[in-house]
Parts: sequence; C-alpha cells; structure tokens
Amino acid sequence: MQRLIKNLNFIWNKFKKSNEQFWEEVEEQLILNDVGPKTASLILNDIKNLTFSDNINDIDKIKNMLKEHVLHILTDAPMEYNYKLSETIPTVWLLTGVNGVGKTSTIAKLAKLFKDSGKEVLLTAADTYRAAAFEQIDHFAQTLGLPIVHHQRYSDPGAVVFDSIEKAFAKKIDIVLIDTAGRMHTAYNLMEELKKIKKVIIKKINREPDETLIVLDSTTGQNAKQQATIFNEAVQPSGIVLTKTDGTSKGGIILTIASELKIPVKFITFGEKLENIAVFDPEKFTDILFA
Repeated sequence: MQRLIKNLNFIWNKFKKSNEQFWEEVEEQLILNDVGPKTASLILNDIKNLTFSDNINDIDKIKNMLKEHVLHILTDAPMEYNYKLSETIPTVWLLTGVNGVGKTSTIAKLAKLFKDSGKEVLLTAADTYRAAAFEQIDHFAQTLGLPIVHHQRYSDPGAVVFDSIEKAFAKKIDIVLIDTAGRMHTAYNLMEELKKIKKVIIKKINREPDETLIVLDSTTGQNAKQQATIFNEAVQPSGIVLTKTDGTSKGGIILTIASELKIPVKFITFGEKLENIAVFDPEKFTDILFA
C-alpha cells in the first residue's frame, strides 16, 4: 500500500512553512493517490484553517492532524466496520462486485478464515453465467473440503440461493457465502438480478443478508468508486472487501468511498494465498498510509 502523501517532510521543507503553496501541493498528492477532490478538500480545509488561525508551523503536529482526520473518515459514526454474524444460523453473506476484482478468491479466503475459527461454511455458486465461475469456486470448495450448492449454467441464480439456504437450515450450517455474477456490460440486468437474490434471502431468513459486501480492486482507482456507487444504489451494501492491497495499490479511493458513500471497509486481501486476508483495522491502515 502506497503512502497517502509522498515526501510530506520534503514538501514542508520546500516551502518552509504552512502556506497556500504547501497546501496546494499536499492536495495534489492526495488526488494523485486516488482521493477525490471533494474528499481531499474535506480533509484539508479544517486543518489548513486551524494552522493559519493558531499559527501552527510544526510538521509533526500537522501530520498528526491529517492522520486524525483520515481516521475519523474511516470510523465515522454511521458506519460499522466490524463484520456481523447472526445469532441464529445460518449467517448469510452476499458477495458482489465486477468480474476480475478477485470476488471468488475473496469468498475462498473468507471461507478459510471462518473454517479455521471452527465454523461450518457452505459456498453458493450463484454466478450461473460466466463459463469458468463454477469451476473456480468448486476448486476452492474441494481445496477447503467445503460443501457447495450449484445449478446448471444459465439457471436462475435466485433458485441457487434458495436451495443453498434450505440446505444450510437442514444441515445446521453456520455461514453461507454467496458468489454472484459481475457482468458490468449489462449493468441494469445485473443489478436487477442482485435485487432479486437479496429478496430471496430476506424471504428465507426473515431479515436482510447479515453482510452484503462489495469486492473492490484497490489498484483500479476512481473506477472502484464508480463500481461502489452503482452497487450502492442497487443493493445498499454493508461493507467493502478491498483486494490486492499489496504492491502498488493506493488507499486513497477508500477514503473517498467512506466519505462520500458512507460504506466502510470490513476486510482487506493482500496476496494469492488463501490465508492472505485480514479484518480491516482503521488505525493500522491509517498508520500505513502515513508510514
């Protein structure tokens, strides 16, 4: 994960003090790191005004104020970044996201995480359109020794979900993880399909899915925000799984999504191994952004 502001001390030394040129360059660094202009202004305006009014010219104090603002965005009161498990089984999680973001491998990582904690997990292959979708999730099911529910290709995804939850009730399975299609070139049909799946879940368990998660590729920048916006309108997700956070990924887009869409990050993935997943820690994430 790249730092949110590269060479902050260098920028400070370049201008010697907190002035408009300094703040313009800091804002440029934020935007280059995928923080949207609106969110960048939100982060900087209060800090800039405070430094001018209180005549603060200590870069460490300014850095700490920046970190506090970023952490506040990630933990804003309306957002709940702790994941939810139902008190009555089964817990049902709906995983959404476009093709190519690592959605199915994320489901496998979640499955391993919960299996290792002693939970019984059922995988649901509700992406019935993509040719390799079932083969991929079935491979993970076999690798992890987990049951899977699937139908024939092009069958009704809602029916797959219905049968999966029925099986979870019958077998007293703790957690159902549902894989879904991600065909953004037919976005309207996809969103209608997701709405239908969600209705099936609500009817079967008499509540919303315990989690409806969007899987986003951290390397795609503003495209990730566009994807989050579309899924937010359709299924009102409860959280985000941020994939590919190792290497050259930028964390700024998460601040934009958290600030403007009020969707919290709940998990991050950082490699190809099934154990390369972690519960999102806002404080640790903020420290990394300012390392």
